[in-house]
Amino acid sequence: MFIADQWKDYEVLDTSGGEKLERWGNYLLIRPDPQVIWQTEKKEAGWRRPNAHYHRSNKGGGEWEFFNLPDEWTISYRELTFHLKPFSFKHTGLFPEQAANWDWFSELIRKRRAEGREVSVLNLFAYTGGATLAALSAGASVTHVDASKGMVGWAKENASWMTARNSWSGRSAAAGNMTPSSWTRPPTGAGRRVRSGRSRMHCTRW
Repeated sequence: MFIADQWKDYEVLDTSGGEKLERWGNYLLIRPDPQVIWQTEKKEAGWRRPNAHYHRSNKGGGEWEFFNLPDEWTISYRELTFHLKPFSFKHTGLFPEQAANWDWFSELIRKRRAEGREVSVLNLFAYTGGATLAALSAGASVTHVDASKGMVGWAKENASWMTARNSWSGRSAAAGNMTPSSWTRPPTGAGRRVRSGRSRMHCTRW
């Protein structure tokens, strides 16, 4: 099992009673986690002073209770910068445990690049672009595809954070290149419609 233990801007501080206390940069969030089935004493001070707390509803879904959390903020992982904000369904726009996978495939990409080989990555169901940014930073060309226009826009914003940071540090704006059409062309009626469970994906070939 790969463990994402190289984070500096994220950590799970404590878990108890179906919830977890997390630090996302400078902010503490309490979010539900059904895998936390134990009831231990909540000794961490953050339980009493979170910046936001997501309350699960017995009817499904839930809502955030905000205390002192900005509408948006950023955190970093190695050379990557991620734009975060609270979703209405408890997410923040990033799955930190995926960092172990980012490290794994980034090393593979760098090895291929060192051998003089070009690497192209197709990232499907790509969400807000964590894996996309990691692959770009390692030197790959990436096509980012997601069914949600909002998620694709968010990923583009994440990429702009990385571009600004790398430009400021004097390096090239990005080690790789994103396929422009993956950001700009919406699905068309000619795209195939694929059903997966209850969801529906609009797919367009570029």
